[in-house]
Amino acid sequence: MDPSRRDVSAAAIAALGSATPAGAAVADGISHDHAAIHQAVVLAAPARRIYETLTTASLFDKVVRASAAMNSDMQKMLGATPTQIDARPGGAFTLFGGFITGFNLELVADARLVQAWRSGGWKPGEYSIARFVLEPQGASTNLIFDQFGFPGDDAAELAKGWHGNYWMPLATVLK
Repeated sequence: MDPSRRDVSAAAIAALGSATPAGAAVADGISHDHAAIHQAVVLAAPARRIYETLTTASLFDKVVRASAAMNSDMQKMLGATPTQIDARPGGAFTLFGGFITGFNLELVADARLVQAWRSGGWKPGEYSIARFVLEPQGASTNLIFDQFGFPGDDAAELAKGWHGNYWMPLATVLK
């Protein structure tokens, strides 16, 4: 008799037993100590234009060139790989000279983009989930951003980086 998915999942969880991360609640197996980023920014552009910029390599490259990273000493560590974006579910992206890589999980035109996103400084196989939700507000768009699953000590630097490397240059490029 083949075990059901539920049986396999329960067995896998039981097998992990004491392999819970530091700070996780042992009794229920749920971690309560992982950082997450939630940011909202209003951009003076329609959702369609923002979505196109986030999903088109030639347009997003303008954001990269206007970013804090590319206009600082950090530029030396970013590399020279060109901006690449395959705007299909499962499609890969390479940003900021190859320092940021990942793949698209979900693309809903002009409304939502969800990515498996990673920084070049992370261990192999470490990805976070980055979600961009676009809510039209007249001629502007409220971009709601959430990121989770990243190494915990990266939270402050990542939160700062989204402002200087995405939101501010994106606002400039969209003018």
